[in-house]
Amino acid sequence: MKTIALRFAENFAPDCGTIKAHRELIDQLGHVWYGKLGNPVSEKVAKDILKEDDPQILLIHSGGQDRWWAYVSEIQRDILPLEEIPSYYRNKADDFGCWFKVSKFEKAPKNVMSHCFVTSSGKSLTSASRHSMSSYFIIEYRPEKNG
Repeated sequence: MKTIALRFAENFAPDCGTIKAHRELIDQLGHVWYGKLGNPVSEKVAKDILKEDDPQILLIHSGGQDRWWAYVSEIQRDILPLEEIPSYYRNKADDFGCWFKVSKFEKAPKNVMSHCFVTSSGKSLTSASRHSMSSYFIIEYRPEKNG
């Protein structure tokens, strides 16, 4: 599966945390928009992600151990209805380069990064993320095959 891995931090998040704040809106609306700070992903990358059978992006907690799959149905650059964005970053919406419409967050396995490979270098995401300050990586996820 081709997708991206995005780092996230809890700098602006409420006490409940980034993922829980987003899940609260999913519970209310059926979806939430997750914002990527800074430059947007390219249109080609966005199209590649959405071509997948079950489009997902990987969220990596900076400085933490949590990894989450976010199931996405749309990716766009336009500012969205603010009520579909968690309240803690509505006043910062202009700072986000693109938005991912998320219907579900699922905790990823602890070893998920060892099954992700950066497309530009072929290196494992585990290695690449340690040696780069990049906010996101274009990756290929190769899950373990059973049997």
